[in-house]
This record gives sequence, structure tokens and C-alpha cells, in this order.
Amino acid sequence: MPVIQNVRCPNCGSLAERHHLESNQLIRTQCSNCDYLMITCSKTGRVIEAYAPGIYARR
Repeated sequence: MPVIQNVRCPNCGSLAERHHLESNQLIRTQCSNCDYLMITCSKTGRVIEAYAPGIYARR
């Protein structure tokens, strides 16, 4: 059963949800306000998938 936390979105600061998916060893943070998404491995901390509109990668 996933554990769900209410957290602040690192992209826009509004309320977001963090889902701890123990069976898959994943943590998914998502914000419905700005469409932010970050999926990380709970064991290693590595980023599996990320989408953050308004944040640009450095070249």
C-alpha cells in the first residue's frame, strides 16, 4: 500500500503529493498545479523520470 504525503512543490511552491511506492522501491512527487513530476529510486536516490515545466537544464 503506497504512503502519500502532502509536500510543497519544488517547482511552484503549491501543495503537491509524494507517493512512496514500497513494492517498486519508487518515490513519485507530483504537482497538479504546475504539472511537475519526479520519480526517484528510494534505495539509491537516482532519478528515474523527471518533468518540470519552467525549469531548464543547463547546457
